[in-house]
Amino acid sequence: MVDRIILFIIDSLGIGALPDAEKFGDIGANTLGNIAISQGGIDLPNLQDIGLGNIDNIMGVKAVKSPIGAFGRAIEFSNGKDTITGHWELTGLHLTEPFKTFPKGFPKDVIDELESKIGRKILGNKPASGTVILDELGETHMKTGYPIVYTSADSVLQIAAHEDIIPLDELYSICKVAREIMMGDNTVARIIARPFIGGSGNFTRTSNRRDYALDPFGQTVLDIAKQNGLDVIAIGKIGDIFNGRGITRSVRTKDNMDGIDKTVEYIQKSNEGIIFTNLVEFDSLYGHRRDPKGYRRALEEMDRRIPEILGAMKDGDIIIFTADHGNDPTFKGTDHTREYIPIVIYGKKVKKNVNIGTRKSFADVAATISDILEIPSTGKGESFKESIIEVPS
Repeated sequence: MVDRIILFIIDSLGIGALPDAEKFGDIGANTLGNIAISQGGIDLPNLQDIGLGNIDNIMGVKAVKSPIGAFGRAIEFSNGKDTITGHWELTGLHLTEPFKTFPKGFPKDVIDELESKIGRKILGNKPASGTVILDELGETHMKTGYPIVYTSADSVLQIAAHEDIIPLDELYSICKVAREIMMGDNTVARIIARPFIGGSGNFTRTSNRRDYALDPFGQTVLDIAKQNGLDVIAIGKIGDIFNGRGITRSVRTKDNMDGIDKTVEYIQKSNEGIIFTNLVEFDSLYGHRRDPKGYRRALEEMDRRIPEILGAMKDGDIIIFTADHGNDPTFKGTDHTREYIPIVIYGKKVKKNVNIGTRKSFADVAATISDILEIPSTGKGESFKESIIEVPS
């Protein structure tokens, strides 16, 4: 019997444009493949041993004759390429209608209501890179005390404020007010608090980010696992993405390495069910900022710690390394890219050298988790349990 699934999200690590990428302006996107090409290769020996190089041609990550795990890729069924859509589909929900976006900024009545309720004027109100807008408006914010509101190609309203100008508790309260406003016809998937520190020309976002998401519109595999008495431990921004739904313990992290530290810590504890980790810096620091060199370095740093993760696992554990969307740092713009996600699976009960092929939905991951943990399914996706689990003879 498998006691635990470790679902490990390498945030934004797409592995090639989806067949419908043209609809999203993403033809040619390939986060991992293009990072490797742009950097003259990439060194990920531990993911390579499990089977990452057997999914696709990746410069520096070879296909091996006998991978120690199972491998494949998945198509996003839902209509979108954002964090919420990807994570919700991985846990068993399909979104046929994309979340609303605001490519020209938010309506005047929305801003007027927000200003009225928080007692402060607003700066910005336009699509922008989170670091660029700090360079543009950070100094004005420091002088006026007005929070900076901006959006992106995703369904988000982001609010940036200097921690010395608007204390964290107040920033979080402002975001909660924005969450109440951005419902109904103006519903967005997430309100994001973006605190920063530093001075003019040297503003730096901190790890005190908070996301205020919608409740999932249906039951996820997390809800079902919790209802069946299992642990659901959310590490990183997972708790925020699901608005706390289906979570038994939520653990915040400072950065990727802290996320790995916390994952290893909870693998070593006595719990049963799901450990669900997201390493957000691949997306936030390197994908959106179009930094392929930094992305490569961060991936190699993570890969060096995989033996530690696998070494902490118990005999009944299975780990699934995957992603939630793409964010090709060599591509145009600063937004997510519509891509396949890799699926790389390891555990003592996982068959070696198994190609699970191209899955029709990220929700196949949820269906497989339900199947392995012997709990009801959400009804979306097809399980690949029988392909990967060693059955005692």
